[in-house]
Amino acid sequence: MNDATQTMVAQTLAAPRSSASKVLFVNRYFYPDQSATSQLLTDLARALSEARFEVQVICSRQCYDDPSAQLRAKESIGSINVHRVWTTRFGRNRLLGRALDYVTFYCASSLAMLRALRKGDTVVAETDPPLMSVVAMIAASLKGARLINWLQDIFPEVATALGANPLPPPLDALLRRWRNASLRFAQINIVLGERMRRYVRSLGVPAQRIQVIENWAERDPALPTPVGGSALRSRLGLGDKFVVGYSGNLGRAHEFQTLLGAAESLRADADIVFLMIGGGAGMAQLADVALARDLRNFRFLPYQPRDALSDALAASDVHWVSLLPALEGFIVPSKFYGILAAARPVVFIGDLNGELAREINSCGCGATVAVADVTELTRLLGAWKTDLLGRDNMGRLGYQRYREHYCAQRAFAQWIEVLKPPSRAAGALSPSPLRQ
Repeated sequence: MNDATQTMVAQTLAAPRSSASKVLFVNRYFYPDQSATSQLLTDLARALSEARFEVQVICSRQCYDDPSAQLRAKESIGSINVHRVWTTRFGRNRLLGRALDYVTFYCASSLAMLRALRKGDTVVAETDPPLMSVVAMIAASLKGARLINWLQDIFPEVATALGANPLPPPLDALLRRWRNASLRFAQINIVLGERMRRYVRSLGVPAQRIQVIENWAERDPALPTPVGGSALRSRLGLGDKFVVGYSGNLGRAHEFQTLLGAAESLRADADIVFLMIGGGAGMAQLADVALARDLRNFRFLPYQPRDALSDALAASDVHWVSLLPALEGFIVPSKFYGILAAARPVVFIGDLNGELAREINSCGCGATVAVADVTELTRLLGAWKTDLLGRDNMGRLGYQRYREHYCAQRAFAQWIEVLKPPSRAAGALSPSPLRQ
């Protein structure tokens, strides 16, 4: 961070906080779950607790990759009070089962919010399950609390863009109206990027009720680890290989056919390895295709523990990120920030005019490739393989960008400003959504 940013962060985090009201987060997953929204929420909850906010969390008893998990119904993690509500446990593999998990969480979490909230409290609704802001809006309105929406994605637009929206048009239209009402009702909507901000603004949300706060990597990341210092890389015997890495969820929003084509083109080069760490529907499909085509330049590993993330990211020489162009403005891949923090170059496969593409081109931390441009990706990886000095320079520029714009402490300071109790001069809470 530059000196001005460091001063702002230090003053914000050190300022005394009021304990007159509490902050209640609602999301399906929380610590010890290792999914992305859970990790971000856990980091933020701990930072707010240390800044002397009263923090409570309502979540489920499941884990993202283990719906049968039996997490404790009530638990205190430091000074954070966690209430895990009962839900069905069908998991993510079947649409009907996932829908039932959502519905039972809506019902159980709404009752928990009504019990926990008091007038003047703040409820922060994430977007897992989708449309959580609608349920939180009703509870906040009934209890005289203020609502903040933390939009990790925009639903049902994401499902529609993927061609996977199961809702009949009349129900889809109704849910969008309710969702839009919850965005207008909220005191503030936290979005992840400028294109998401513009889209939410287009839904009729006043500009002053939208704020960009980007996600982050680790709360307290270690200094970047050189390639030779990665314990995972050593265990895998990757030695002097040129490793192209991926870490996290590879889902339906992420395009992988372009990378697959490049891997096929480079299959004869035994010095290039594609290291895939994580899970998701796309990861399973990619593993199946790699096996069927006998692509031995792929290695697949499951999700790594959070405390091993820095070492896992350091195992690769470069990383790739992808996003289907149709999803620009609805999703911002948070794995991008971890790559910057690891000081590794990044290649983005997606919209060349998209959010990440512009940022990569602006800071010089990597390169961008259009979807289906296998020739360009193959050429790029071949060039990077022998350009150690260029890779080091891109990694250094990315790390500098992370420290100045995307570090966790900067995001926490922004969140603390947002969560400060509103002054009485600023007026009452948002009007009831029933009167909008």
